[in-house]
Amino acid sequence: MELNLSATELYQLSCESSEIKCEFCDTFQCESWETLPSSFVLSEYPVVGNCRFEGSSDIWEEYHPDKTTMWSNHAPIALRYYPYNRSDVVQCSHCKRVYLRYTEFGGYYVDQRIRLVNPSLIVLEEDASS
Repeated sequence: MELNLSATELYQLSCESSEIKCEFCDTFQCESWETLPSSFVLSEYPVVGNCRFEGSSDIWEEYHPDKTTMWSNHAPIALRYYPYNRSDVVQCSHCKRVYLRYTEFGGYYVDQRIRLVNPSLIVLEEDASS
């Protein structure tokens, strides 16, 4: 059973990652949402939780108080907003880096997307509601 993570739990998990050079993670950059690269080995990044909550599938609003976009490297990670509210939390089995992954269902395409969790960008729920 997957664990629904709070912003605080995601922060703690992402702070535990190692800064070691990792043959799996160092092959791609994804500081913002990116299409899952073909080199991504799913089995090396097990799902450790998700960011879903009751009613999350009904929320499509994004959170950008500083006029960022979801494609920005500095966009906040606000779990109560899209696309974070539809994301799985995966962790590299080697270096313990934490990533968010979700599936974008466009009109004519399906796109798996991934973003590295930068703990300094995580917005606590109480901060996002103000």
